[in-house]
Amino acid sequence: MMGSPAGEGQGVGGGRVMGSSGGEDQAMVLVSDDGAVSVRDDGVIFVRLGKVELGQGVLTALAQIAADALGADLGQVRMLAASTVAGPDEGITAGSRSISHAGPPLREACARVRAACAAEAARRWGVAPAEVTVRRGEFRCGGRTATYADLAPVADALTAGPPTDTLQAATLQAAALEAEAAPAEEPVFVGVSVPRLDLPDKIAGRPRFIHDLRLPGQLYGRVLRPPSPAARLAGLTPLPDLHVVRDGSFVGVLAETEAAADRALARLRKACAWEDHDSLPDEHDLDTFLRRGPHETITVRTPEDAPPEGEPHAATYSRPFIAHASIAPSCATARWNPDGTLDVWSHTQGVHPLRRALARILGAEVQVHHVEGAGCYGHNAADDVALDAALLAREADGRPVQVRWSRQDELTWAPFGSAMSVDVAAVVDEAGLVRSWRYDVWSQGHLSRPGYAEGTPGLLAGAHLERPWAYPAAVDPSPQGGSGTARNAVPIYDFPRMEITAHRVLETPIRSSALRSLGAFMNVFAIESFMDELALAAGLDPLAYRLAHLSDPRARMVLERAADAAGWGGGAELGLGFARYKGVGAYCAAVAEVEAEQDVRVRRLTIAVDVGQVVNPDGVRNQIEGGATQAASWTLKERVRFDRRAITSGDWESYPILRFSEAPEVAVELVEHPGTPSAGAGEAAQGPVAAAIANALAATLGVRIRDLPLDREAVLKAIQ
Repeated sequence: MMGSPAGEGQGVGGGRVMGSSGGEDQAMVLVSDDGAVSVRDDGVIFVRLGKVELGQGVLTALAQIAADALGADLGQVRMLAASTVAGPDEGITAGSRSISHAGPPLREACARVRAACAAEAARRWGVAPAEVTVRRGEFRCGGRTATYADLAPVADALTAGPPTDTLQAATLQAAALEAEAAPAEEPVFVGVSVPRLDLPDKIAGRPRFIHDLRLPGQLYGRVLRPPSPAARLAGLTPLPDLHVVRDGSFVGVLAETEAAADRALARLRKACAWEDHDSLPDEHDLDTFLRRGPHETITVRTPEDAPPEGEPHAATYSRPFIAHASIAPSCATARWNPDGTLDVWSHTQGVHPLRRALARILGAEVQVHHVEGAGCYGHNAADDVALDAALLAREADGRPVQVRWSRQDELTWAPFGSAMSVDVAAVVDEAGLVRSWRYDVWSQGHLSRPGYAEGTPGLLAGAHLERPWAYPAAVDPSPQGGSGTARNAVPIYDFPRMEITAHRVLETPIRSSALRSLGAFMNVFAIESFMDELALAAGLDPLAYRLAHLSDPRARMVLERAADAAGWGGGAELGLGFARYKGVGAYCAAVAEVEAEQDVRVRRLTIAVDVGQVVNPDGVRNQIEGGATQAASWTLKERVRFDRRAITSGDWESYPILRFSEAPEVAVELVEHPGTPSAGAGEAAQGPVAAAIANALAATLGVRIRDLPLDREAVLKAIQ
């Protein structure tokens, strides 16, 4: 079983290493001044960043960047799990920004390591640094060779501490600067589909996930959730033979085994009495709930001129609350140490923000170590369960405690992606082209991660304690961070006049937070559905209509590539969707082919994507395929169900997701632009795929469905 207290890293060659409290420190020479890159005395190069592996393959891509910047062989590089003990604080792994944000500083750190070692080789050999080359981890000049293991100890003196010989240090510094300025070699690994670091263990079923973690003396905990968001614990019948932990309305149990913990939880549930009342909105009238407010009004675009005269085309679109619905429920392990400090092992997307939130609630020094969990793109319950584990471990006399949520907990208590409603209207000219565009979107906020809302911890159990921590309504990321409600609310098209406003709900009893692509999924669905409606009203082909409003050459290239690959205009009833993620990220165009006999099914998705510089082509395709499949599930099936008191969709029957047998065929075309900045692929497909499916369904059936999901019930309602 997994036994490393600090998580693991793995190189391409398959070799395992311990985490921050493990064996790699025993013979390690630090040569990067930010602590991200270090070299062991056998030449193995360790990289520890703040970004985490979520199943998206990001550590593989970052290893490729590191290997090229170092001039090392990929097999020399070992990627270590993020930890607050060591490595940089890079916030959260989210927003399709890992490559664009972590890649450049990693490349720079590795270049400094390489330059320092090259400078030391040049000093030893009495040559200019420009004469020293490095490839596959070997420095060469005139038949002489040296490795990172040979050079790192002396190079460390340059970067890690005060020099003992000022003349030598000055020489090394000058040489390092010169080496750093030398032209970079052609990339060896960037742009190549190298094997994923994380897949061998997962395919073989070897222990790798947080659920597999087993520490000496480990106990197992379960937390009893209230019956509804408004419920408070009114009474608890004593259970003297169980280890019950209570703090206000937070109540849980400890046991020696998982099975015993489950049995104890069942008994605890019967022993609790709750005060409860209705607090949730009407599930069947979310539009009224979202528009009632109160709101923060966010002006995204304000035109200076008056709108043109003419009768506008108008439509309203909506989506319900949707869940993360990870295959494996959230899990965490915590241990209180004799000195009063706390160690937490978590599959959080941000080890440093979680550490700060836990420290604020618990009043202790906390260290958080990342261990992989079931992939989740967004803020699910990984952070919440970490506080659960810490609260139960506080009563465990120094023994570590692992807490795993149930499926019902995961589907009813983790934050949801917000319900949204959109009004869009356009005035067109005689040819049917857009002259004026107005867009209003209503939503809850899309961010309640640890530390949001002026430092609010944002952890579920905190709101249930005797001295509770407030859990305000979710906020939105800043415009610089891509916004939330207004993400992708600005169309990519060249409309001469645009008025765009977002309305964020300020009071809500339903938790919402970041779910893959945030507001972009709904906004692109609405914009692209309306573009099809305008094209059809003008009697124009939907592809030609988009191109008539589009001057960006990269955008046009992606649209045309997707259409050509899908056989657009060949007679099949197809649907198109297109966007540039956040307006500054990856371009993505999707073409869908659907069937609608007994149920709506997506037969095929053809997707073209431009992510700039491609680090790992296979990784980009995997991300697009995964995002497209998830978007198809959201579009066709998913809806959080609730009555006026509680969430009721707590299993796979009441919250269905796309089955493997229903997954569409997905073909991905990469439109490559080497030498341009890399953009993330993880969230690019969400909105375009939803719109493509809706537009294909409209083309197939001749009726337009504007409210998600596009299930059998919605189709019958639209036809009737």
